Amino acid sequence: MPINITMPALSPTMEEGNLAKWLVKEGDKVAPGDVIAEIETDKATMEVEAVDEGTVAKIVVPAGTEGVKVNSLIAILAAEGEDASAAAAGGSDAASPQSASASQPASTKSGEDAATKSGYGGSATPAAGSEKPAEATKNEAARATPPARSEGERVFASPLARRLAKDAGIDLASLSGSGPRGRIVKADVEGAGKGGAVQPATSAAQTDAAAPVTPALAPKAMSDEAVLKLFEQGSYELVPHDNMRKTIARRLVEAKTTIPHFYLTVDCELDALLALRQQLNAAAPMKKTDKGDAPLYKLSVNDMIIKAMALALRDVPTANASWTETNMVMHKHADVGVAVSIPGGLITPIIRRAEEKSLSTISNEMKDLAARARSRKLKPEEYQGGTTAVSNLGMFGIKDFSAVINPPHATILAIGAGEERPVVKGGEIKVATVMSVTLSTDHRAVDGALGAELIGAFKRHIENPLGMLV
Repeated sequence: MPINITMPALSPTMEEGNLAKWLVKEGDKVAPGDVIAEIETDKATMEVEAVDEGTVAKIVVPAGTEGVKVNSLIAILAAEGEDASAAAAGGSDAASPQSASASQPASTKSGEDAATKSGYGGSATPAAGSEKPAEATKNEAARATPPARSEGERVFASPLARRLAKDAGIDLASLSGSGPRGRIVKADVEGAGKGGAVQPATSAAQTDAAAPVTPALAPKAMSDEAVLKLFEQGSYELVPHDNMRKTIARRLVEAKTTIPHFYLTVDCELDALLALRQQLNAAAPMKKTDKGDAPLYKLSVNDMIIKAMALALRDVPTANASWTETNMVMHKHADVGVAVSIPGGLITPIIRRAEEKSLSTISNEMKDLAARARSRKLKPEEYQGGTTAVSNLGMFGIKDFSAVINPPHATILAIGAGEERPVVKGGEIKVATVMSVTLSTDHRAVDGALGAELIGAFKRHIENPLGMLV
């Protein structure tokens, strides 16, 4: 019977996306794992893989279509041996339980969460208290025991599940998948790591961060008509919001109306850090490239700021937290998000376990992430989550500013420009390069004394940078 391919959810809060490009055409044969389309979200362009084998019978939503609702039909696949024209005529607007979505994001953390919740095609979940069909009960029993696999047989698993399994030393072949067509997803790996009890794919912090703004706290915005009446007709043009700008606006309102911000500012002397940076860059080994010899790394001040913030969280672990309504989420590593400006908005790629990485590793990772962020090629797991963030406007000459916290983070550090200022040392006025930094904190998770301890630790690492090398 026909297999419906539906619009996948690439994040927990995604409601619609743009179908940027089809990489197959009607009549093409596809196999599981083949990339069939590119979906444009608010922050990135994601590749979508086929889950089933078959022939593309009909492309329902053409390339370039904007605002395609999650779980809506985008294409129909004819199963092996099925007539493509008959399949195209028999496709429906809603995926049946036997033909849930045949598409999957090529590498998405949040897409897995959606898969765990809805089975990827929007197939209906039985209401509470209703009886499960016999077929569903049979399928659940089959999933309880890992399927027997012949030697060399391919194990279908999402990229995130593969990475988590590798980190945890879990053999994917020993797991049974709860995703579409038995695909192993994040929840299956987490369940194996916790003694076999499958845990919810979405963490408390993610659920809290994705929650809508409390209506009682949300300010009432002026209507479009009321705003336009304030301006002379013909003195403006209307530029529709894209998905990225809508998401940024929603999250900023959420952050400022639900998180009690408070701010701490200190001045950090940079002379020792600038001298060390110059020495490290001068000592960088060379490598052969197509354009000739180039250094293996070139450290920026921002790279050293990322490291200093990560070490500060290591030194003050109680500040490395996220607030939820029922728990304080205490993080074991400093995953530092770094604000990167891209056309039309902002994205925050994350340096994972930054406290454990060398400055050269952080520098090279940051260059790669920033380049792919600007081309909108980041994977969701590369910009979602994190435990804190750094926003640097120093390169624009900004002396100091206060950044808005990006939930589920409890802190964000705003970096101003390093500039020569008079300072008093030993009763004498000296000239030093000074940088003002402002820590925004969520008062529910990090109170005043704890925030002062954290920004004090950051200042120590910046002013004594040799400690970042050991």
